[in-house]
Amino acid sequence: MRGIEFGTPGASRIKLTNLVLHGNKRATAGLLSEYHDEGEEVEHVGELLALIDNDGKHVGTLKVTRVDVCEFKNVPDEFAISENEGDLSAEDFRKSHLAYWNRVGEDVDDETPVVQVYFEVLKVEKTP
Repeated sequence: MRGIEFGTPGASRIKLTNLVLHGNKRATAGLLSEYHDEGEEVEHVGELLALIDNDGKHVGTLKVTRVDVCEFKNVPDEFAISENEGDLSAEDFRKSHLAYWNRVGEDVDDETPVVQVYFEVLKVEKTP
């Protein structure tokens, strides 16, 4: 089972992991170029993923329910709402994610391919 980590280490990862485990975050976005750079395959429907926390621990198991790839400018409202990071529309998503990706050194424009992964939480591991 492959692992998946959300956000960057620290407060961002803690917040996003908690939104998955204890909230309604049911989707995540990544740049297709990051998959290529890391030699990773894009997730596929039915794949199980180990949710990894800030300490490198497996804290939950996710099942991929849908995967879409589209240009950044075409990410739909439906995705922004499923991602549940405070964005209420595709326009909100584009603003917040452009700022995030720029902050971490990624160049993103309207044509940049974005991978949208939808998932369900199958299991939450016991935490101390």
